[in-house]
Amino acid sequence: MLVIVAPGQGAQTPGFLIPWLEDPVFRSRFEWLSAVAGIDLVHYGTEADAETIRDTRIAQPLLVAAGLVAALELFPHPAEAFGKIGAVAGHSVGELTAAVGARAITAEQAMVLVRERGNAMAEAAAVRPTSMTAVLGGDRDEVLAAIAKHGLTPANDNGPGQIVAAGTVEQLEAFAADAPAKARLMPLSVAGAFHTEHMAPAVSHLASLAKSVSTHDPRAVVISNADGQVLHDGREVVSRIVGQIARPVRWDLCMETMRDLGVTGVLEMPPAGTLTGIIKRQLKGVETFALKTPDQLDDARAFCQRHGEQSQIETTPTWRVVVSPAKGTFHLDKDAAHAEELDAACTIGQVSSLRDHTDVRAAHGGTVVEWLVEDGDLVSPGQPLLRLHPKGAA
Repeated sequence: MLVIVAPGQGAQTPGFLIPWLEDPVFRSRFEWLSAVAGIDLVHYGTEADAETIRDTRIAQPLLVAAGLVAALELFPHPAEAFGKIGAVAGHSVGELTAAVGARAITAEQAMVLVRERGNAMAEAAAVRPTSMTAVLGGDRDEVLAAIAKHGLTPANDNGPGQIVAAGTVEQLEAFAADAPAKARLMPLSVAGAFHTEHMAPAVSHLASLAKSVSTHDPRAVVISNADGQVLHDGREVVSRIVGQIARPVRWDLCMETMRDLGVTGVLEMPPAGTLTGIIKRQLKGVETFALKTPDQLDDARAFCQRHGEQSQIETTPTWRVVVSPAKGTFHLDKDAAHAEELDAACTIGQVSSLRDHTDVRAAHGGTVVEWLVEDGDLVSPGQPLLRLHPKGAA
């Protein structure tokens, strides 16, 4: 089983896009996403120094755009990717990259969201001096107890021996003076205490924007940062992306889920190396591939071919849902009401309002599993009306 992962902020390095942008197709696609975000990402990926691209407002769009365009290089025919990808996951802002890869949202929607996410998080970080410190080694329980003692948040839990504490500068200074036994502290060069309560204003801003984002149910399993749960609903994918701004990243639980799913290979999108490094240490026996430069693409495709298998979402659906196309009163078709089997494109009823009357059709047909509404019920747009078992499904 193949899992594709996307890194979070901090993975970027000066000039990492130079070899990628030599390809005119990559460059044109990247310039398009730059235009959507309203940021000169070509400049930041080639000429800007480390301090400049550390800025949250630059780093986040840069990472997402790089991952999205590289994915099109890896899978020139995106529909074919779902015959290989078992699951996707992203660390922090990488969840936006993963959501696009699973087709839950579009690349353009992701670029608008990541631009606003970066801006809002930078503004939240400017309210009060905050930062983050990596805690390497030490007893896990003792490390977590020490973090809590000083009022800090374990903002990133990347598995045994790799926890990131976040909070105010004063709290981190006190923590450094009272470090847990056998643990090494490494202050991080970040602009604020991400994935903590200090980012709450950014959550509110992004939640407001996310209401207008149209979503689709993902075509590959999405593993959530929040708790490692598998997501199948597009709206929940976006909701969790919004909420994780102020919630800890539980990459340790994501890796547990990968193990439970039976992962055999993990490929990390550029700028790669951070997540595959963690996975090598925590998921023994799982092969990894860090895609860093375009000259690795042929080997990366071979890696995907070796580990890939058809997504379970795509090949073994147990039922399909017919939903309401509009708001109004649902009138059940008399023939459909008594049928055990429905043909594709047949009419199952009608939704009526003061403005119009809309026929509801079962696009795929199949065996009736369960009616979710009754004749005369008020329904809203997108409300599930009927479950069908697809014809030909096992």
